[in-house]
Amino acid sequence: MLTATEAAKRLGVSVPTLYAYVSRGMIHSHPDPANPRNRLYSEDEIDGRMPGKPLLGPVLDSAITLIDGEHLYYRGQDAVELAKTKSIEAVAEIIWGSTGFSSTILHVVSGRAAGGLPFVNRAASILPVVAARDPMAYDLRPHAVAQTGWRIFNLLASVAAETSELADTVDETLQKKWGPKSRDLIRAALILCADHELNVSAFTARCIASAGSNPYAVVAGGMAAIEGNKHGGMTARVAVMLDELERARDLRAAMAERMRRGEAIAGFGHRLYPKGDPRARVLLEMIRVPKFIGEVIAAGEELLNEKPTIDFALVALARSLKLPADAPITLFALGRTIGWVGQAIEQYARDEIIRPRARYTGPVPSPASTSS
Repeated sequence: MLTATEAAKRLGVSVPTLYAYVSRGMIHSHPDPANPRNRLYSEDEIDGRMPGKPLLGPVLDSAITLIDGEHLYYRGQDAVELAKTKSIEAVAEIIWGSTGFSSTILHVVSGRAAGGLPFVNRAASILPVVAARDPMAYDLRPHAVAQTGWRIFNLLASVAAETSELADTVDETLQKKWGPKSRDLIRAALILCADHELNVSAFTARCIASAGSNPYAVVAGGMAAIEGNKHGGMTARVAVMLDELERARDLRAAMAERMRRGEAIAGFGHRLYPKGDPRARVLLEMIRVPKFIGEVIAAGEELLNEKPTIDFALVALARSLKLPADAPITLFALGRTIGWVGQAIEQYARDEIIRPRARYTGPVPSPASTSS
């Protein structure tokens, strides 16, 4: 076990940053038996979080996404450059390894169905309905899954825009709802959110695909995972934090007080990007960052020695364009749909079910129970 000072030194961060990691659930602390007022940290866990060392968890071969600590690549192409230069369809073609999608969408369901619910919930309610009416969804050959994926993507765009009238592109469809200045930012955000290796929703998607379920079920499973407050739902935590900080008289003092209470400074620091999340950087460069949000970024970087994540950038984008409150997670989930379909295509090709084993930590069976 390590002291806070030892753990922070090994990670190369300050002690306050270590405490922020604990408050965000990224690192666990343990009581010191010799002094209950102190906390100790597992050497194994700290070493597992060190830059350049692999994180514990499932490992699967994939040719889709590479994260090298500073950059994000889709099949060897820098996602930041793709966000600046390519269309959403072109990026889907890269991730899916397929071209020539039909712009026709089957069974468009008005996005007003299940009205009043957030996007993720409306999407989850519509996907199984449309799946039951789409016989081509059960063709799991790579090109066919890509075609189904394009139908799903456009369907969800109609849900997000609350319309059954699709424009030529998804960013145009959303632009009609969110205003003329939003198109390039929407396109960039969707591309930057398209995939991020084996995060929890992508792993969920692969597990569902490995069972032979159709792409609609794969995307529905991804939606169920992404709304969690440690994944795409982090955007809501960032938004609430910003509202609370904006009411404070002294921003830095309010942020420091949150840390003293063990509360997270949400939206700062990504363990896969020690030098900062490149997705957040490019989005923040593209928008006119509201003054107060710029002050939060400066204070957060000073206090935590960490930079904003994609979650923070999506909230900043939404507020700069005065978009609806659920726009950040809408963009996150809609963009990530491309990745879930890509993960499904790859998993279908493997034609094997994902079945991890558990490391049993319960009581040892008694001799009586084993002989009965």
